[in-house]
Amino acid sequence: MNGDITLLTLFLLGFFGGGHCVGMCGGLSSAFALQLPPHINRFWLIVLLNAGRVCSYVLIGVLLGLLGQIGISLDQTRWLQNGLFVAANVLLLLLGLYLAGLSSWAVKVESLGKPVWKRLNPLLNRLLPIRSVPACFGVGMLWGWLPCGLVYSASLYALGSGSAGQGGLYMLAFALGTLPNLLAMGWFAAQLKGVLQQKPLRLAAGLLVAAWAVWQLAVFFQAV
Repeated sequence: MNGDITLLTLFLLGFFGGGHCVGMCGGLSSAFALQLPPHINRFWLIVLLNAGRVCSYVLIGVLLGLLGQIGISLDQTRWLQNGLFVAANVLLLLLGLYLAGLSSWAVKVESLGKPVWKRLNPLLNRLLPIRSVPACFGVGMLWGWLPCGLVYSASLYALGSGSAGQGGLYMLAFALGTLPNLLAMGWFAAQLKGVLQQKPLRLAAGLLVAAWAVWQLAVFFQAV
């Protein structure tokens, strides 16, 4: 996998998945903001929530990259990395079609993470309502484990990287792509939701993500 292209892919996945982020996380972000106690500045709540979320994504990338590194060290062939690359782009294609409103297959993938979320949800409930600055960061970290097809697609890239450092870097690129939408959502949730959920914008963004996945698969199979 070309590292620079993959980083760009993951950044764009996070950015153009903004409509999906609004649908999944808009309610959570608004709810967290409404629970904010008077002595905590709203700006720092939003920053800390997203800092915690980004840290969780990077941690996921490091752990999956390490897992891939161990697997590849046991078997020096590249079939595993290639298989994960194909799987990541197939999922990316499905997510693009979902964002465009043309397919709902990607939603079924998100159900895979529900068992993990059920175990983490009680921890989140203990931190809510938010009463302190550390709790803001803790809620953000737990938020990062919310079942999400976009995260799963990025995670497959991290797993296929075969490196803990590279896996963390891939997930960081994805997280940075999500930041503009989610930071803006914290300030202008209602307005942003209306914009990002407009059908023409969702269609264009979804088709762009899907086209990128098709292009990567075409280049990959041409090179094999």
